[in-house]
Amino acid sequence: MTTTLRVIVDELLSSATNGVPQYTQHLTQALISTAPDNCEVSGVIASSSADEYQAVIDSLPGLASLATTALGRRELQAAWQLGLSKLSRGGMVHAPSLLAPLSRHDRVHHRGDQTVVTLHNTLALTHPESLSPREVAWQTAMLKRAHRFADAVVVPTHAVAAQLDERMKFSERIRVIGAAVSPTLLLPPDAAARTAALELPERYLLTVASGSDTAGLAHLIRALASEADAGLPLFIVGAASPAEDVEIARLTAEVGLPDGRVRSVGRLDEEDLAVILDRATVFVYPSLASGFGLPLLEAFFFGTPVVHSDDPALLEVSAGAGIAVSRGDGTGYPDRLAEAIAAVLGDPQLSQRLRYAGLDRSGAYTWRSAAQQVWQLHADL
Repeated sequence: MTTTLRVIVDELLSSATNGVPQYTQHLTQALISTAPDNCEVSGVIASSSADEYQAVIDSLPGLASLATTALGRRELQAAWQLGLSKLSRGGMVHAPSLLAPLSRHDRVHHRGDQTVVTLHNTLALTHPESLSPREVAWQTAMLKRAHRFADAVVVPTHAVAAQLDERMKFSERIRVIGAAVSPTLLLPPDAAARTAALELPERYLLTVASGSDTAGLAHLIRALASEADAGLPLFIVGAASPAEDVEIARLTAEVGLPDGRVRSVGRLDEEDLAVILDRATVFVYPSLASGFGLPLLEAFFFGTPVVHSDDPALLEVSAGAGIAVSRGDGTGYPDRLAEAIAAVLGDPQLSQRLRYAGLDRSGAYTWRSAAQQVWQLHADL
């Protein structure tokens, strides 16, 4: 008899820039490749076009089947938020996000019926101002349903586990399973040509923009005013809204930085991202609140020295492989960032130590390990 794990892969069709679509793809691929004997993985998505349906199938080789719900994505989100729609049958269900059919089920008489959801961060609870009101309302509602009906909640770090349990008491239902660097994030053969196309100088600072953490980026821009970093340009990777672009330009002018000192390159494909990470002199991640900090791990993977905030999740993932900077109450944070960046730039031996520490730390997280932990979680339930 074959046991099926149904994974809600609808996030693959999302345009979200929060990393959840990529997490969904890489975890599901790893679940397929690590499936125990007599186990298989099938997918579930909202009602979609034929092209979208085929795109999901193509992205997940080895998927046993792909089912669609009767509702489209927006309608499905609303229905599952209200508990108005269920999957056609029971069994093991794994959701790589909070989007899941959470409802009452009888695990006493149907031990195979189980639903596991994933919470990537607690921003909706701890920093609601960093998200849209609609996203906060939806996440909060889904967390409440998860508290009532989920058999387990996967979180990426012990820091998120503590934050969640402090507010909603999931207790033993919380399982910490980290993410990993994309297996296809590799230096391309045409790295030199891409370096020229991106107009990358020999030395530069690099950061990743996050729509939910623009305050951290503002602190970093203010840090550049000290010139302790020898005037190196700062490249910002990530999709910023027009309002965020305007705010970046305003801050740059406010602190008196010259034109071109701060350069936004927007979203990059994996080949360009690999190049810009690999060539960066220092990667700076000044996040004020994080759930995991995948960009940190990506920089480690390429051996790029890292300076990051002392956010609990980042401290956990870094484990000393980067230089942690105290956020404090915000006062003096830019100066402390500047000092840490200058320390790396001014000490080749420190830079080299950070390089090898990061390479070593990045190996602690793999998608294969994450998938095996998910299979074990469902076996334990």
